[in-house]
Amino acid sequence: MEQITTNIFFGFLTSFLLTYLVIPKIILFAEKKQLYVNPNERASHEKHTPFFGGIGIFAGFSFAFLFWGIGMENLENIEFVLSALIIIFFVGVIDDLLSLSPFKKMIGQLVAILILIYLADFEITNMHGVFGIFELTSLVSIPFTIFVVVVITNSYNLIDGVDGLAAGIGIIASTCFGILAFTASHYTIVILAFSLTGSLLAYIKYNFYPAKILMGDTGSLVVGFIFAILSIDLVKTGVITNEVNYIHKGPLMAISFLAIPLFDSLRVFVLRISKGKYPLYADRNHIHHAFLDLGFSHKQTAIILYVASIFIVFISIFLLEININYAICILALIVYLLMSIPLLILKRRHRYNE
Repeated sequence: MEQITTNIFFGFLTSFLLTYLVIPKIILFAEKKQLYVNPNERASHEKHTPFFGGIGIFAGFSFAFLFWGIGMENLENIEFVLSALIIIFFVGVIDDLLSLSPFKKMIGQLVAILILIYLADFEITNMHGVFGIFELTSLVSIPFTIFVVVVITNSYNLIDGVDGLAAGIGIIASTCFGILAFTASHYTIVILAFSLTGSLLAYIKYNFYPAKILMGDTGSLVVGFIFAILSIDLVKTGVITNEVNYIHKGPLMAISFLAIPLFDSLRVFVLRISKGKYPLYADRNHIHHAFLDLGFSHKQTAIILYVASIFIVFISIFLLEININYAICILALIVYLLMSIPLLILKRRHRYNE
């Protein structure tokens, strides 16, 4: 156990230090090559900001995970997990440089997901009672796993619209995933989760308002993909400690850790489709845009959503003992009630101004 905790600690420390040291070099390089995100209304940036922070996140995370995670138990075919992540990384880099079409980005994601499923054996084979469904046949489990990974990856990508928001939400989520993996003795997953936490903690120092660098699609796609991996592992494992064994509650906790990006993206997708728009059409309907439109600063918006994310996780703990479907419904209701507050205030303000 001492060796395991040492690996976990140094995985976190290594990723933090590497990302912390690499990011300033990336900022200098991006400024020299004029690799900027230009100020625009939707992204809410006030100045030219370098967008290759994802390279620093990936560099710190991948080195730490490789160095301290190799040889640990509970995760076979680790080379295929890393291969899938490398594909996602290059999809993000190319998209940041050349602005890939949604179709081409999706093709890259599908290749990585298929590697994850067929070579790394990451597949959701049991719904654990969600909608009354338990075991899944391969005919259902493979497309369902693809759907889950695509949703989680792109939901996290879409929440990256305010300085420090995606990184902060990511730190909270990866820490929670790491803690539950530790209680279940999935130590390679623990190192994966806390290596990501370390990288994001270092990155947020440069990304919190006013941001010196953005993660870009390079970072948001990679981090979102890692969260998909962590979610699948939690769904398969369940919530297990020395005191309790909630083997069927993995889906509930995975949803709670990523509740803000997941439910906000679902709300926005439904809104866009109802207006006859493409679901991935860029607009200013996300929850963080609502806070900005109400006059909150980047810092205030990020901190409010951090607190909301922690509150949602806290609430989910009290839902562990009830039926999984009731628990998810209650959680969804609470999240949407929280989200509706700024949206209703903004709507009322618009009506008053009219």
